[in-house]
Amino acid sequence: MSTQNITLSLPKDTLLKARLLAVRRGTSVSGLLAGELERLVSEDEAYEQARQSALMRLEQAFDLGTNGRITAGRDELHER
Repeated sequence: MSTQNITLSLPKDTLLKARLLAVRRGTSVSGLLAGELERLVSEDEAYEQARQSALMRLEQAFDLGTNGRITAGRDELHER
Protein backbone atom coordinates (compact mmCIF):
# COMPACT_ATOMS: atom_id res chain seq x y z
CA MET A 1 0.00 0.00 0.00
CA SER A 2 1.30 3.41 -0.94
CA THR A 3 1.38 6.07 1.76
CA GLN A 4 1.38 9.84 1.71
CA ASN A 5 2.52 12.28 4.37
CA ILE A 6 0.16 14.93 5.71
CA THR A 7 0.62 17.92 7.96
CA LEU A 8 -1.51 18.09 11.08
CA SER A 9 -1.76 20.96 13.54
CA LEU A 10 -2.65 20.11 17.12
CA PRO A 11 -2.59 22.03 20.38
CA LYS A 12 0.69 21.34 22.20
CA ASP A 13 -0.97 19.73 25.22
CA THR A 14 -2.94 17.37 22.95
CA LEU A 15 0.23 16.41 21.09
CA LEU A 16 2.03 15.70 24.37
CA LYS A 17 -0.83 13.46 25.52
CA ALA A 18 -0.85 11.72 22.12
CA ARG A 19 2.90 11.07 22.41
CA LEU A 20 2.44 9.54 25.85
CA LEU A 21 -0.44 7.41 24.61
CA ALA A 22 1.61 6.25 21.63
CA VAL A 23 4.50 5.25 23.92
CA ARG A 24 2.14 3.27 26.17
CA ARG A 25 0.79 1.47 23.09
CA GLY A 26 4.25 0.84 21.67
CA THR A 27 3.79 2.90 18.52
CA SER A 28 4.43 6.36 17.14
CA VAL A 29 1.99 9.26 17.02
CA SER A 30 1.85 8.72 13.27
CA GLY A 31 1.05 5.02 13.75
CA LEU A 32 -1.50 5.83 16.42
CA LEU A 33 -3.29 8.34 14.19
CA ALA A 34 -3.08 6.12 11.12
CA GLY A 35 -4.65 3.23 13.02
CA GLU A 36 -7.47 5.38 14.38
CA LEU A 37 -8.19 6.91 10.96
CA GLU A 38 -8.25 3.45 9.37
CA ARG A 39 -10.71 2.32 12.06
CA LEU A 40 -12.95 5.35 11.50
CA VAL A 41 -12.98 4.87 7.73
CA SER A 42 -13.70 1.16 8.12
CA GLU A 43 -16.59 1.83 10.52
CA ASP A 44 -18.03 4.43 8.17
CA GLU A 45 -17.81 2.06 5.19
CA ALA A 46 -19.48 -0.71 7.20
CA TYR A 47 -22.25 1.67 8.31
CA GLU A 48 -22.87 2.83 4.74
CA GLN A 49 -22.98 -0.76 3.50
CA ALA A 50 -25.47 -1.71 6.23
CA ARG A 51 -27.55 1.39 5.45
CA GLN A 52 -27.71 0.54 1.75
CA SER A 53 -28.63 -3.05 2.56
CA ALA A 54 -31.43 -1.94 4.91
CA LEU A 55 -32.80 0.50 2.33
CA MET A 56 -32.77 -2.21 -0.32
CA ARG A 57 -34.66 -4.57 2.01
CA LEU A 58 -37.24 -1.84 2.68
CA GLU A 59 -37.79 -1.38 -1.05
CA GLN A 60 -38.29 -5.14 -1.45
CA ALA A 61 -40.50 -5.49 1.62
CA PHE A 62 -43.44 -7.88 1.78
CA ASP A 63 -46.90 -6.58 0.90
CA LEU A 64 -48.97 -6.86 4.06
CA GLY A 65 -52.23 -6.82 2.12
CA THR A 66 -52.59 -3.05 1.85
CA ASN A 67 -51.27 -2.79 -1.72
CA GLY A 68 -49.19 0.14 -0.49
CA ARG A 69 -52.21 2.13 0.71
CA ILE A 70 -53.14 3.00 4.25
CA THR A 71 -56.90 3.35 4.48
CA ALA A 72 -57.26 3.91 8.24
CA GLY A 73 -56.55 7.32 9.71
CA ARG A 74 -54.32 7.97 12.66
CA ASP A 75 -57.23 8.54 15.01
CA GLU A 76 -58.80 5.21 14.03
CA LEU A 77 -55.57 3.35 14.64
CA HIS A 78 -55.06 4.94 18.06
CA GLU A 79 -58.64 4.76 19.41
CA ARG A 80 -58.84 4.01 23.09
